[in-house]
Amino acid sequence: MNLFDMADFNAAQAGAALRESESTPSGTAPMNPSMDYYIPQWEERTSYGVRRVDPYTKLFEDRIIFLGTPVTDDIANAVMAQLLCLQSMDPERTISMYINSPGGSFSAMSAIYDTMKYVRPDVQTVCLGMAASAAAVLLAAGTKGKRFALPNSTILIHQPAMGQATYGQATDIEILDNEIQRIRRLMETMLSEATGQSVEQVSKDVDRDKYLTAPEAKEYGLIDEIFGVA
Repeated sequence: MNLFDMADFNAAQAGAALRESESTPSGTAPMNPSMDYYIPQWEERTSYGVRRVDPYTKLFEDRIIFLGTPVTDDIANAVMAQLLCLQSMDPERTISMYINSPGGSFSAMSAIYDTMKYVRPDVQTVCLGMAASAAAVLLAAGTKGKRFALPNSTILIHQPAMGQATYGQATDIEILDNEIQRIRRLMETMLSEATGQSVEQVSKDVDRDKYLTAPEAKEYGLIDEIFGVA
């Protein structure tokens, strides 16, 4: 069950966008199943022979994790694995996470959030395009002083929401309501710790959709600097 408003995206399709398609014949480009767009692949010669690479592979080699899909359980598992792997490879070098995401489930977001806090390297976050809902929390969760956005980025924060209509006995609905309220309080605490805003102020701001430009996000404390702005 998803407690953010982006629950209905297909996890399998989003996850496939991050993985190299082993079944694609040499010389052709794999298709990203989540959109009508082809991810290029090319071959590189190494001392071990020829290998096929794609943009995500090259980014990973530069310690960059690209979160460009809704935040689903599959995506969370992939991001966590990359964070842990990069820590194992070099526990001192900064890891960068580039974010262009409409958000996703709270459980998936919190799994990534906790892993970001757990790993030893600093985690630099960069918003490209949009960081909405759960993705905005991840943007703000980066190491303070290393949270960035491009000039025309949009950041959206709001309270958790059910992804679909809820049916059931009154007691079950009450239990669910209590859980949603618990999650809201936890999310507000995360944002308060990241931004320096009081929990009360965050609670007021997320009661309805709050869109912020890059300068507004900087003033609010969600990011530290704007790339390309002196």
